Amino acid sequence: MKAAPFAYLRPGSLDEAVELVAEVGDDDGKILAGGQSLLPVLNLRLAHPAVLIDIAGLGELRAIEPHGTGGGLTVGAMATHRVLERGSSPALAGFAPLSRVAELIGHLPIRTRGTIGGSLAHADSAAEWPLVALVLDCTIHALSRRGVRGIDANDFFEGPFSTALEPDEILTGIHFPRPPHTLNVVEFARRKGDFAIVAAATVLGRRADRCEHARIAVGGVASTPVRIPEAEKVLEGCPLSDVHPAVLEAAYVCGETVDPPSDVHASSAYRKRLVRVLVERALLRSHHDLEGTPS
Repeated sequence: MKAAPFAYLRPGSLDEAVELVAEVGDDDGKILAGGQSLLPVLNLRLAHPAVLIDIAGLGELRAIEPHGTGGGLTVGAMATHRVLERGSSPALAGFAPLSRVAELIGHLPIRTRGTIGGSLAHADSAAEWPLVALVLDCTIHALSRRGVRGIDANDFFEGPFSTALEPDEILTGIHFPRPPHTLNVVEFARRKGDFAIVAAATVLGRRADRCEHARIAVGGVASTPVRIPEAEKVLEGCPLSDVHPAVLEAAYVCGETVDPPSDVHASSAYRKRLVRVLVERALLRSHHDLEGTPS
């Protein structure tokens, strides 16, 4: 199938794009970034907007810059997966785990065209960047005529392919509050490059010889990526020299907490088992990374 007819607009500046989005509205228009998610949806006629607003030419949305005093980073919405994978911006020094995440996304042509902002706005519950945004406590930036709005990742993903973006807002970037030294994402797919059936993301922090904080999120088990605070509490305060029992318990809690659907790809029971296995693997990798960080 091919897309239904639409008008095509290509603004020359971010200000012009904001005005076009405000005029067209969400019901009649869609923003086109890399097109790796939207174009297949259009071709299947699962969406049929009257207007496409192509923001691919807006260079200001490709910036990757240090932000804040805590070593944070702001990545523009039009930064491609490939740029993050290659770590080609000097600002990405210290953010190597983001490169490992980008490597998991699709195939090379998809990573070359697809963008981090497009992935976040598409809000696939099994996609990598929404999961990372959640586990790293990121802030997602949106722009409209009213100005810039920061949206906490915990509040951004509202349902299947649904976000907290207002109809007149453009997602302009994402802020990572600190270098994610212990971030690990582990996923299971039938083939390399396929959508993950289940994915898990973990982050650990230390104080002296104990785990100070933990973040665990899983994707592919609900309509949005899901953080599991009950499992995080299992790890917080445990000695790093004897973390394995806590890792096993946290992974078990994750498997028991989620209630994933069954579909043609996997049963609910199979997904619950995958959650336990993948969370355990991700936590052990995060623990290994944590041992190399200063106390």
